[in-house]
This record gives sequence, C-alpha cells and structure tokens, in this order.
Amino acid sequence: MRYLYSCPLRWSDMDAFGHVNNVVFVRYLEEARIDFMRRLAPGGGSPSFKGGSVVARHEIDYLRPLVHRHAPVTVELWVTRISAASLTVGYEVKDEDALYARASTVVVPFDFAEGRPRRLSAEEKGILKEYLDDASRQEGTVSV
Repeated sequence: MRYLYSCPLRWSDMDAFGHVNNVVFVRYLEEARIDFMRRLAPGGGSPSFKGGSVVARHEIDYLRPLVHRHAPVTVELWVTRISAASLTVGYEVKDEDALYARASTVVVPFDFAEGRPRRLSAEEKGILKEYLDDASRQEGTVSV
C-alpha cells in the first residue's frame, strides 16, 4: 500500500531558473514523511511512533523540472525496507501528467531523552509492514 500526500507548491520554492529548486524537493519529502509518521501513531496510549527520528541518508533522482503552479503535486510514499533499528522510505513526486523525482530516505528511530538511536518496536514493524511494497516483500528485505 502507498501513502499519498498532496503537497502545495509555494512561489518561494522556485529558483533563478524558474523551476522548483532541488533542495525544496527534500522539504517535500520531509513534509510527506512527517505526515505519514504522524498518521501511523495508533493512539490509545501506545508509545509507537511517538518519539523522534533522524534521517541517516537521502537519495534523489531528479527526472524532470517542476515549475510553479497552483495545483499541488502528489508525493507517493511507501516502505521499501524494515530492519531492527531503521526503515527505508521510497517516494515518487508526481502529478497526473509526469513523474518529477524518485527518492529514498533511511530513517532511524531516535530516543532524544537518551541521546541515541533505538530499535523499532514489534508494533511499529507491524504497522510499517502494511506499507511495504510488493517487490520488497518478494526480495525478503524485512528483518524482524
């Protein structure tokens, strides 16, 4: 299953060449990822997804220029890998006419009170598995 995030474009997102700046794409990914993680939190007193996380790695392939317009772009997000202490998120930034970028982010759950990374809980892994793409399921890139 993929998570869809409707991301507005801002006039300030453009660079001197009249298209959305490459750095702004990272902000779009961040907005989508944070929205996704907040919506995953199960509530009811569960500690899952309540703490923080840090980004360990970003990879982005820019496929075509995105120019400012009033219509938002869609950021599709899914999980490509789950390990004991990290997850990898895949993205596509697109609209009905074009694919502008593909990206991935390695996210590490982090305990800010302790000042160190933490492991994903069994509950968090179970929730994330619902967003694991089919190719990752077949390749066995889930570790428990």
